[in-house]
Amino acid sequence: MALGLYKKILDRIPSGVFVFDDKFRVRFTNAAFRRSFSDGAKRNVSLAQAIGCGEKGKCGEGEACAYCAFIRTMRAAVAEKTEKSETVHTSVSRSGHTDKISVRIRILPIDEKGKLFLGLTDGSYQSEIEREMLTAQRMQQRLLPAGKNMGGVPYAYMYIPCLGVGGDLPDVYELDGQTYGVLADVSGKGISAGMLSAFVKAGFDRKQPNLAVALSQLNAKFNELNQDERSYITVAAVRIDKQRNALRYAVAGHNAPILLKNSFGINEIESPAPPISNWMSDFQYKENELPFEKGDLLVLLTDGVTECMNAKGELFGIERAESVLLQSHGAEDFIGKLKMALSVFSGGKFSDDITAIAFDL
Repeated sequence: MALGLYKKILDRIPSGVFVFDDKFRVRFTNAAFRRSFSDGAKRNVSLAQAIGCGEKGKCGEGEACAYCAFIRTMRAAVAEKTEKSETVHTSVSRSGHTDKISVRIRILPIDEKGKLFLGLTDGSYQSEIEREMLTAQRMQQRLLPAGKNMGGVPYAYMYIPCLGVGGDLPDVYELDGQTYGVLADVSGKGISAGMLSAFVKAGFDRKQPNLAVALSQLNAKFNELNQDERSYITVAAVRIDKQRNALRYAVAGHNAPILLKNSFGINEIESPAPPISNWMSDFQYKENELPFEKGDLLVLLTDGVTECMNAKGELFGIERAESVLLQSHGAEDFIGKLKMALSVFSGGKFSDDITAIAFDL
């Protein structure tokens, strides 16, 4: 009865707790430890099973065991029968993925004979947050376009979140033989922005051929979220009709224009309209059309590109983006050159998400 009560108490502690014997068999792990490291058994397991390190063979005798801070600290505590502590940088495996985490561990003997030891991992909660962040990153990666060609239209894109999870969402898809491109940029950064970008992915109607109607519908759905006025989403959407050599487009407050490179130079396509927000809940967006010719290059940019800043506080600007476009020979070439130009300009430090899509028309 008492033992069960103690386990329940330990399971409520936010820090990770594990108990092991002098043979380095883990006898007990609390809930916080298991969430942070593995879903292994609670009793009589090896350290490798407890922390999910992925090492095969007998724990402590594998190739990587010599570098394991866990086993090193545990051995020192057992040998000297005294308290030991160290910051541990280790890899743990869970749900098919291997993650690197850092925690502070303390090892204390809990019986006079030195047979049992208590391990405390200060920072298991933080490692759990880091794990959730990695999960969010992987989920967001699955939302990104998969290929380099859609509906017979070659395309390329770049997506560089300034934090682990970004607020930009590039999307490319096909409907009724025509190629669609959508680039959304939500307010804010990090997890909250990532959640809004997932909303765009789910809320933008891919089966609606009219881009203006799709944006109006997305605006109505956004208003159902009851967000405050600081939350908004800018969107640029295009439909490429290769049969008619026509480009249909609709914009919702997108700060950076759509760029169309042709034999005459570059056409900046702008369409003043509010972003997806609760500012004008019943706003009806408009769809416009432009002709294009074979060999033209179409580009969608988020303001993270144009507002990228260098050490002097200067902005990259639309002029530099257009200069890169003028020197580019195709979608993939443009994306590669733009990424390089932004990295050189900013020194590789980005304060906002950087996203662009380019289409070879």
